[in-house]
Amino acid sequence: MENSRKNTFYIQGTILAAASVVTRLIGIAFRIPLNRIIGDEGIGAYSNAYEVYNLALLLSTYSIPIAVSKLVSARESKREYANSYRMFQTSMGFALTVGAIAALITYFGADFFAVKLFKSEASAIPLRVLAPTIFIFAIMGVLRGYFQGKNTVLPTSVSQILEQLVHVVVGLSAAVIFMSAKSDSPQASAYGAAGGTFGTLCGAVAALAFLAFVYAIYYPLLKRRLQRDKKSAKEQYQDLLKILLITVFPIILNQTLYSISGPLDSYLLNTVLSAKGLDEETRLILWGRYSGKYRLMANVPLAIASAIGVAVIPNIVIAYTNNDEKTLFSKIAQSVKFNMMIVIPCAFGLCVLARPIMELLFADTTEMTTNLMQLGAMAIIFYAYTTTTGNVLQGLNRLRYPVIHSAIGIVIYALIDYLLLSFTSMGVYALVIGHTIFPMVVSTLNWFRIEHDIGYIQEIRKTFLLPFLSSAVMAFVAYFSYLGVRSIIDSCFISLISALIFSVYTYVVMMLLTKAVDRNELLELPMGARLVRLVEKLGLLRE
Repeated sequence: MENSRKNTFYIQGTILAAASVVTRLIGIAFRIPLNRIIGDEGIGAYSNAYEVYNLALLLSTYSIPIAVSKLVSARESKREYANSYRMFQTSMGFALTVGAIAALITYFGADFFAVKLFKSEASAIPLRVLAPTIFIFAIMGVLRGYFQGKNTVLPTSVSQILEQLVHVVVGLSAAVIFMSAKSDSPQASAYGAAGGTFGTLCGAVAALAFLAFVYAIYYPLLKRRLQRDKKSAKEQYQDLLKILLITVFPIILNQTLYSISGPLDSYLLNTVLSAKGLDEETRLILWGRYSGKYRLMANVPLAIASAIGVAVIPNIVIAYTNNDEKTLFSKIAQSVKFNMMIVIPCAFGLCVLARPIMELLFADTTEMTTNLMQLGAMAIIFYAYTTTTGNVLQGLNRLRYPVIHSAIGIVIYALIDYLLLSFTSMGVYALVIGHTIFPMVVSTLNWFRIEHDIGYIQEIRKTFLLPFLSSAVMAFVAYFSYLGVRSIIDSCFISLISALIFSVYTYVVMMLLTKAVDRNELLELPMGARLVRLVEKLGLLRE
């Protein structure tokens, strides 16, 4: 029975993680053609709008799915179906109220936020279109959390993918239409950005419609369960609201501190450089290159790596609850190592192939964009470790430490960013340095906290050093194979694909030759058995 429960947790976590990867990759893929349509200036306005939108979500309804899932699950496990439904009703009332207030403040305050935070009137246009999405997300979040609390993640997973698909189709179409309709306006690119945010709104509406459809199908079964539940004492709505608020607050605090770097980056860049006399158009272009290209590409490996961490967390919780130290340490080590196996070679690859990647995806051959990617590539490694160890601390029920560590990191990084922007001529490069320092601080604090609390000693050689060595060799092969193919065939696409193929093969060979990964670890990976058979045929893995 216990093994069955573990498998169920793992399967559910894997499904949700896979959906998260797919949706994030779709979202990232959307930004590439959008960048080509509306340009760096438009992407700057689009990114500014999203920074305010994300902050409004974090402060209002972003934590709702997690909280509802946890509170509903606790009542479902005791077969208190009436109380479970009452929690759903309470959460929905709370979300509708808070979501409506946040959406109205964002809509009517769009000009204020755009000017005061970013010194950019153009950013108000996409933000105003985006504002109603907050209200839609509030309702959607409760439904997703309710279904997850009932131990099914399929409605959430399908709705996330549907949301992104509609977002892409409508957003790109609307960007072209809006920009064409306002081609004579000096703010044409901002209207193009509004087309992109209109896609976000339509995607949220489509996802909500799907969840409402699933709920309507489920409702007859729910009604029968409520009629059978005669034993459990009914909890009062005011008590349920208090429980919800107590659960939501620490989640909001942690997520806000961890995600505030984006709005803070934009605020510091625009405020300091505006005071230095830099005009709005130039600042939007700088911000568009930083957020719409560098940070966008940095998020690709992080999307995959963080999903692996999410999938293993339920096993960490179970091992910790059962005082199974051996399994607990094994799962922590596995989670960290698998993340490093992915992000370290990605960081090296993005660094040495920055120019052809930017050229192929964004038709951007500017030295600045390449330098941003090369300077900030290693931040990916620290962010991945920060995310993984933060999940571990949550699994160990050390909820306050990720909040404390993020707060310390934010203060240090904001101070450094401000000083570099104010007293040097580094400009947007200062943000990349801050983007690296923040996760360095948080990951170091997380590392020592885990060691202090449970005695876990982080393995260094096979988790970090050997993947670094393998990635360095891989990067050498990637760089020169790209140059070699490009000298023969003047095609960025063919040269880059060839370099990637040589790189992947080199990295796998190096990891196996250095024994950084063994048979058992390969078997733990998705399709691990097939991977083991393949490397055995290649003679790279022996008994």
